[in-house]
Amino acid sequence: MRILRALTIPALAVATAFTLTACGGGADGSGDVVRIGTTESDKAWDVFEQKAKDQGITLQIQNYSDYSQPNIALAQKQIDVNLFQHLQFLGQYNVANNADLTPIGATQIVPLGLYSKKHKAVGDIPQGGEVAIPNDPSNQARALFVLQAAGLVKLASDTRAPSIADVDRNASKVKVTPVDAAQTALSLASVDGSIINNTFLERSGVDPKSALAKDDPNSPGAEPYINTFVTRAEDRDNEKYLKLVEIWHDPEVQQALTESSKGTSVEVRRDGPALQQILTRVQQTIRDGK
Repeated sequence: MRILRALTIPALAVATAFTLTACGGGADGSGDVVRIGTTESDKAWDVFEQKAKDQGITLQIQNYSDYSQPNIALAQKQIDVNLFQHLQFLGQYNVANNADLTPIGATQIVPLGLYSKKHKAVGDIPQGGEVAIPNDPSNQARALFVLQAAGLVKLASDTRAPSIADVDRNASKVKVTPVDAAQTALSLASVDGSIINNTFLERSGVDPKSALAKDDPNSPGAEPYINTFVTRAEDRDNEKYLKLVEIWHDPEVQQALTESSKGTSVEVRRDGPALQQILTRVQQTIRDGK
């Protein structure tokens, strides 16, 4: 998932930012205002904000400190749009909360990779070695698929959303240990390998290009991990929000995104209806428990 990089901000700053967004006006009091929530802050967002301003849209950007907040804020109408999650994560939220938050445009996929400080290649990881993976359901399933493709684990069942319970321990080469996503990079010193979200690579000084294995962002199996702009269902045709999707794909925004992701981000262009079809499949799989 590239669920985008989380920030740690004081509660007072969050409250202050929300007070500002609740005003309904931009910093200069002009232009159309869109309140957008994210867990990201980097050069790409600076360029995106300026490009939106050039198009007459004032972004009031609300940064959140963890992944649970932006969807709740959107559902409660504290913000208008969010951009931080892939379709699998959105599907988990919608099913768990009987919600209908809706994707309106794709942004990118970032491959999920296996990293190690002890080994230079997948084949070097020993029998009985330990690999840490994210413990949240959407990233855990994706991580297990990466390990399966690398020949490190065997899944005991044919499911689209595997969990640790689906790992055939006797037939697998490594032991898999779920940890909080933020701890995957910190675990590198004590395990043979770790599946790390792009979110946590930079802050941990891990080179994205050093991955021993990663998934293919262009494969059909990667579709649930397309990152998207999301809004409430009744706002899916809002012209301002759809304009933001267009602005995100501006070449200057994309160049800044390439730089901030160290070349790992893969641009994806899918419209809302196409994304909704994928989301519907994802949500049905979650409901079926497969």
